[in-house]
Amino acid sequence: MHAMVYRGPYKVRIEEKDIPPIEHPNDAIVRVTRAAICGSDLHLYHGMMPDTRVGMTFGHEFVGVVEQVGPSVERLQPGDRVMVPFNIYCGSCFFCARGLYSNCHNVNPNATAVGGIYGYSHTCGGYDGGQAEYVRVPFADVGPSPIPEWLEEDDAVLLTDALSTGYFGAQLADIVEGDVVVVFGAGPVGLFAARSAWLMGAGRVIVVDHLEYRLEKARTFAYAETVNFVEHDDVVVELKRLTDYLGADRVIDAVGAEADGNLLQHVTSAKLKLQGGSPVALNWAIDSVRKGGTVSVMGAYGPMFSAVKFGDAMNKGLTLRTNQAPVKRQWPRLLEHVRSGYLRPSDIVTHRIPLEHIAEGYHLFSSKLDGCIKPLIVPSAA
Repeated sequence: MHAMVYRGPYKVRIEEKDIPPIEHPNDAIVRVTRAAICGSDLHLYHGMMPDTRVGMTFGHEFVGVVEQVGPSVERLQPGDRVMVPFNIYCGSCFFCARGLYSNCHNVNPNATAVGGIYGYSHTCGGYDGGQAEYVRVPFADVGPSPIPEWLEEDDAVLLTDALSTGYFGAQLADIVEGDVVVVFGAGPVGLFAARSAWLMGAGRVIVVDHLEYRLEKARTFAYAETVNFVEHDDVVVELKRLTDYLGADRVIDAVGAEADGNLLQHVTSAKLKLQGGSPVALNWAIDSVRKGGTVSVMGAYGPMFSAVKFGDAMNKGLTLRTNQAPVKRQWPRLLEHVRSGYLRPSDIVTHRIPLEHIAEGYHLFSSKLDGCIKPLIVPSAA
């Protein structure tokens, strides 16, 4: 099969790999029909995620058709169209039993916090991802779900991470009717978080970013007010000004560790095997939320060696809510929202890139060229 292969920082290419075999009776092999490049993939692309090994295939957002199932799989059969959550989880451990699918205890021997994630380094289990023509899907009776007949694949693939994560970020914020909500980051997850805030009763939504084309999307897709932080000496002061100098009721950090990173972060990630992380957006969130407010964090962070203003958070009486999204838990509500016409996930898609051109796709997305907000990947076998 053709698959994207990592060859070092800023080096990805298409290579021939063996079609993955069934390794466990609960496995399925899925022929990928749509995949995507996620903003968090750029941490891998830039060499900022520890234990990202040469030869790995990225991609944790994908949908496809079941080609083969292991002898123990009961809920899927060849020919089923399925969407696959980015979480790999067993469905039966202490954490899965409580709906914490992103914290599964049985699928990742290399970490005590996060469970397994497709195509996201050996820190997250070492599973190959879906930026390929075929992918092995473990625990096939637990994670994947059939795609409803009425749902287009371009929409379904966004439920496997970006939409579910944005919706989860709004959930974590505990929004109540009339709240002022600030979202840091106007990438796909931030856009979906801002749009989801309205579904949860927000009275006002403000999105902060520095790229004007993304802020325009926040205005037209998420119906949000926008703030370009490079236009202000202090973005926190501007947000306070916009909120009667009290601060927002809820703030959502959809940025996480900046994917570009600085020199120190590249050295600590590539040489010391520690992921670079900057707390700038998180500190802005802590500073711009009102006292007694809530900060929601679902941006991708690794170990950080810069100071987070935890003392300020404590003294302001803030509630901090965090996690990787348990994707499948969001699907019943999101599918109803999509079917009812409250949102169309694919409205944020700006580019559809053939798998054989994925290196150009990473460059386009990483360098913020051509107004790229969300690129989908289309394998030739689709």
